[in-house]
Amino acid sequence: MYSIGDVAKIMGISTSAIRFYDRKGLLPFVERDDAGRRKFKPNDLNFLEVIDCLKQSGVPIKDIGHFISLCMQGDGTLKQRYDYLDQEEAALQSSIDRMKSQLAFLRYKKWCYKTSVEAGTESIHFATGSNVVDPKTKSQYQEALQHCTDLRDLIDLKQSKADN
Repeated sequence: MYSIGDVAKIMGISTSAIRFYDRKGLLPFVERDDAGRRKFKPNDLNFLEVIDCLKQSGVPIKDIGHFISLCMQGDGTLKQRYDYLDQEEAALQSSIDRMKSQLAFLRYKKWCYKTSVEAGTESIHFATGSNVVDPKTKSQYQEALQHCTDLRDLIDLKQSKADN
């Protein structure tokens, strides 16, 4: 049996997070001793790992509670649990894909600003005779990206001692 402090250390989550999960009804499997202290069994750590993973993935507490409830019902809910995790995987993958796209755009913008800083003007990225970004700018970045061996060299400004 583990104490809440033991579990926090083992799992790398705070005791307050574990207490929060308990207050929200996510730990119906946890036993208590005569003094009311939580006593965790080794299998409880598996449940906590699932709960923490879902929480970190942005799953609402009520949905995690529903999933734990399904788990507590036993084998009759195996397919429901599988389907639920399948849906969560798809949602998480979609979120990751969106974030990767946002990260790629931010890196492109950093490259624009880096090259502008190095040139002393952002007009290097403007269409001739205007202050509108040249449509070729993105393809120039893509070309540079294909030939770079270190993304950081491509998008990060070199810090001079004067900048620090």
